[in-house]
Amino acid sequence: MSATLVQTPFGFDSTAAEVADGIDLAGKRVIVTGGASGIGVETVRALAGTGAEVTIAVRDTEAGERTAADIDGDVRVALLDLADPASVAAFVVAWDGPLHVLVNNAGVMALQERTLTAQGYEMQFATNHLGHFQLALGLHDALAADGNARIVSVSSSGHLRSPVVFDDINFNFRAYDPWLAYGQSKTANVLFAVEATRRWADHGITANALMPGGIATRLQRYVGGAEYIERRSREPGVRLKTPEQGAATSVLLATAPQLEGIGGRYFEDCNEAQVVNERGTSFSGVAPYALDPENADRLWEISLRMLA
Repeated sequence: MSATLVQTPFGFDSTAAEVADGIDLAGKRVIVTGGASGIGVETVRALAGTGAEVTIAVRDTEAGERTAADIDGDVRVALLDLADPASVAAFVVAWDGPLHVLVNNAGVMALQERTLTAQGYEMQFATNHLGHFQLALGLHDALAADGNARIVSVSSSGHLRSPVVFDDINFNFRAYDPWLAYGQSKTANVLFAVEATRRWADHGITANALMPGGIATRLQRYVGGAEYIERRSREPGVRLKTPEQGAATSVLLATAPQLEGIGGRYFEDCNEAQVVNERGTSFSGVAPYALDPENADRLWEISLRMLA
């Protein structure tokens, strides 16, 4: 962790459009996973507004096409199911040419029942981390070809709920808990950014992680949807964001000239977050275990074995 935190002119209330204003990515290519719903839509909209060619990578390509039709710019749609290694592999094979920005935005939250993929991996970990890890590995050469590429890893303050429990990632021995499973998957998103930057910065690739904020999206469908959001909004200290505000930090990490060459960090409200040593009621800051280089290296090696 750097002694000096990255600070920007933007904050909690900033929108993706405000962050992207004046940015020119003409001739650049971007992928946004899960770009057909929630903050993904606004991430795509803002990045397309910079002149970039943006590919929405989604399971539901019909929803992707509807989103693309509603956005001005060069927006394309491709099939991607992060929980299916064959789907990720097919997406990678179909990709041709360089890639400037990969936004690992798609995710699933708090599945109420323990669910395993066909490979036997816990679904939240497999979707939120392992699928994105496979995708980034597969697109490494495309990212390296750009020479100054960025990976944006959408994490969450939920990472404060749990480190990655390396000895029991799939809840084979401990009782399944939806929020602990979500928490470790979001910690994995941060650790990925740390290790990808360490391994790939010399290849012209950096990665940063972020907390988008509390936003009412389909992400909450397993925990009560609108009712959950309404309840959360009444809790002391909780401020919710619009999807346009929620996409701002992703767009900042994808575009800000200030972040050129900077990686392995965790941002919230468009600024680098403080390290915290315990989870407060506000769920802000980043846990030391999520930035720990030994944890990051261990997760990378375990993830490689899981894919193998």
